[in-house]
Amino acid sequence: MDMLINGEHVSDMDREDVINPYTGEVIDSVPIAHLNNVDKVIKAANDAKESLQEMSAFKISNKLFAVCEKLKENKDEFSQLLTEEVGKPISESYVELDRSIETLKLAAEEAKRIYGESVPLDAGLNGKGFFAFTQKLPLGVVAAITPFNYPLNLTIHKIAPAIAAKNTVIIKPPTDAPLTVMKFAELVNEEFPAGVINTITGYGSEVGDALVASDDVDKISFTGSVTTGLMIAQRAGMKKVTLELGGNDPLIVLDDADVDAAVKGVINGAYLNAGQVCMGVKRIIIQEGIYNEFKAKLVEETSKIKMGDPTRKDTQLGTLISQKAAKQVEEAVNNAVDDGAEILIGGKRDGAFFEATVVDNVTPDMDLVVRETFGPIAPLIKVKTIDEAIQIANDTEYGLQAGIFTENYRNALRCANEIEAGTVFVNKQSTFRTDNMPFGGFKNSGSGKEGIKYAVEEMTKTKLIGLNLR
Repeated sequence: MDMLINGEHVSDMDREDVINPYTGEVIDSVPIAHLNNVDKVIKAANDAKESLQEMSAFKISNKLFAVCEKLKENKDEFSQLLTEEVGKPISESYVELDRSIETLKLAAEEAKRIYGESVPLDAGLNGKGFFAFTQKLPLGVVAAITPFNYPLNLTIHKIAPAIAAKNTVIIKPPTDAPLTVMKFAELVNEEFPAGVINTITGYGSEVGDALVASDDVDKISFTGSVTTGLMIAQRAGMKKVTLELGGNDPLIVLDDADVDAAVKGVINGAYLNAGQVCMGVKRIIIQEGIYNEFKAKLVEETSKIKMGDPTRKDTQLGTLISQKAAKQVEEAVNNAVDDGAEILIGGKRDGAFFEATVVDNVTPDMDLVVRETFGPIAPLIKVKTIDEAIQIANDTEYGLQAGIFTENYRNALRCANEIEAGTVFVNKQSTFRTDNMPFGGFKNSGSGKEGIKYAVEEMTKTKLIGLNLR
């Protein structure tokens, strides 16, 4: 598959193979861009700004709805490609397509809702006699750098609100899974003028750095690691930046919880997409009164997880993105065992597969739960009190999402107020998300918010216009 720059396919350079993590076979290849290509793609996006900004909000909305319909018509093909390049079960790929379609609809609707407001300058000293209002204006060029785990949906969360706010877009898709994103860009390009959407593939050390540092890019929207996010924040200069980084999301289960519901929450939250989810359940903090009951039920339900061929409809657990990623998870689990933890079920790797795994006797200082383990792991931490549970939940550099299971509203509200995270769910796991909600964390989990309405706000700048009527 080729890059898309100014409405044209570009491929005259070295290429990188895209590997199916399940079969090990080459699916396709993409170009390895260099700095001259970065210059071209930035120029294309800047040259297209006027053509997009001259469009009415009505027209942009209709075109985004048209892209949505095209994605819906090609849902099967996109789902299959997602499964091939990411290794996620086909059932999960269809869910990602459904969410992507919904996200596009939300953006198409939001394109008509970008409001300014009147400002009462007479509330301030010397403001009497003025009429003032604000306008929301596009930033210009938005560079979106996107991850492999939900490549289509998380890309749409960046480019759809950017276009809704009349910004042109440059997408750098994930190296391991670029194909679905590049294919989607073709659909957008069919509806919008050349250069409104562009794709560039290559290694982050060259392409990504050049996009971040360019004075001709007005915003960076990045989803990925904390390390890369911090480098972007340092190099971006005065441009706007949205960073959606890692998570080490806790799930607290108190003595008065519905144990069956909490176990279901862990199954849905820790093993989804083979655990490769920034808001996935990463630490399960359980009060000692129900610890043994919870542990036994979780092991029983984990034993039912079907791992295998991602293209089969009954497969629940597919591969990780690569063998390298699976080996990193294996090392983290083995190190925890060496430090005194116990594997209750799972714990084995086969190529890019890693079994759904429950780990007992985990202490808060083990690397398995200090760092973000991106795999299908359910680490269990026993606590005596709610105070201890909250303290452990907050003892992390991250603060993305969290969950609390309890039937006591006082405990629920206390946890919701005291847990340091961008979102706290009561009687639901941290992995839950709707595509219209504000999404973004505290601390090293990033800055800025996604969720279409909130992302549009991040994609605009505010101008005040004041009229002296005296």
